[in-house]
Amino acid sequence: MRAADNEILTRVGPGTPMGDLMRQYWFPAIKSTELEAGGAPVRLRLLGENFLAFRSPDGTVGIIDHECAHRCASLFYGRNEDGGMRCVYHGWKFDAKGQCVDMPSEPPETDYKERVRIRALPVHEAYGAVWAYMGSAKEPPPFAAFDLDLIPEADITTTFMFRECNWLQALEGDIDTCHVGFLHGGGVRATDYEPGTIDYYRSLNRHPKYEAVETPYGTMYTAYRPAGEGETYHRVGQFALPFWTMAPSEPMGHNHVRAWVPLDDENSMLVTFSAPRYTPYGKDKDGKPFTGMTIKLDFLPNTTDWLGRWRIKENPRNDHLLSRELQKDRNYSGVVGIVVQDQAITESMGPIVNRTKEHLGTSDRMILLTRRTLMRAVLALRDDGVAPAGVNDLSVRRNVRSGFMVIPSSDDWLETFNRLRREWRGEDAAPILRVSKPEPARDEASLQPAK
Repeated sequence: MRAADNEILTRVGPGTPMGDLMRQYWFPAIKSTELEAGGAPVRLRLLGENFLAFRSPDGTVGIIDHECAHRCASLFYGRNEDGGMRCVYHGWKFDAKGQCVDMPSEPPETDYKERVRIRALPVHEAYGAVWAYMGSAKEPPPFAAFDLDLIPEADITTTFMFRECNWLQALEGDIDTCHVGFLHGGGVRATDYEPGTIDYYRSLNRHPKYEAVETPYGTMYTAYRPAGEGETYHRVGQFALPFWTMAPSEPMGHNHVRAWVPLDDENSMLVTFSAPRYTPYGKDKDGKPFTGMTIKLDFLPNTTDWLGRWRIKENPRNDHLLSRELQKDRNYSGVVGIVVQDQAITESMGPIVNRTKEHLGTSDRMILLTRRTLMRAVLALRDDGVAPAGVNDLSVRRNVRSGFMVIPSSDDWLETFNRLRREWRGEDAAPILRVSKPEPARDEASLQPAK
């Protein structure tokens, strides 16, 4: 990648091409449970800008500029009162819409509160999160969040997790399915699993073939390999503009949606919305867990810092608790925990990876196509004012799922996926088309377990 293109894709501050693209969308900003009615406000950084989030005693949520319009003191030190945040410096008060509603330091005859506003973001609370819109449109676009509307809210698990690196390299780790057989399962043998299972075939063949295709909402891929006589195992994942992914970690059709929200150029927040999981992780055929292959997270207490929320104990300053002794055993990476392993690798690349040094292969087809799709969308908005996919046409975000599946080798995976799409919501969905034919899976005879 050219250095100039890397700059365009990674920088998200005000006035940047990618920042302008992201500001077209609603996105999850803060977990609902972080805001207590009448409680302390929360410092909130989004796309390189600093805000204050709070919930008034009546339950109204606001995300406002953290600086008072009077003398620019931080409203973080303010009082959360009925009707808004009051600055403790001179008592000026601002409601959730940013309007000044009280100016007690001014005599009545010179009070001009009706003419004073601070910036306030439109907000929408759903699925355990407060969503924000940072764009310049007078009316925000309609709200949509894929197929989460089909799940009772009580059944949705919403998690936030801070990542100490640029949003794009964090996201690219989630559409790179090849690493699963190494980073997470490099120390596991196919014979550790029950023959004929998904885990067995994935461990048997760590170099699948790939096909990546463009979609109305972004890109999608399959990583495929033989799965017994006459069958092929597919892992189908999704990318949706501007920063959404769906990993194939569950059977096909599972609702598991991830947002890689940029806090600034060098830090991001992984926000996950998920239906209940039912796939066992990190266990052998006897039900015993593999060393270090857990998904439990050890969160540090949140602090009031701009970047102090949802950090885990493992971080670059303690080498993510890498154990060389554990690495000699069957953990392979030496880092405990599947999610922590992902985080350790993407953070090891530095705040913003230098993509001019990469040497990519066929396993990077989805990453390459996603970069091209992002670049086209950014330039179309910047140069021609074309709104990106999923801003105005909400239908493109319906019937989007991921997952793994085993199908007859004679069946086309994309045709199978398109058929399933029509079943998920019981409605017609425009088929996703390809521009080239996929390669056949490798001959199964070459994939027998090593003796």
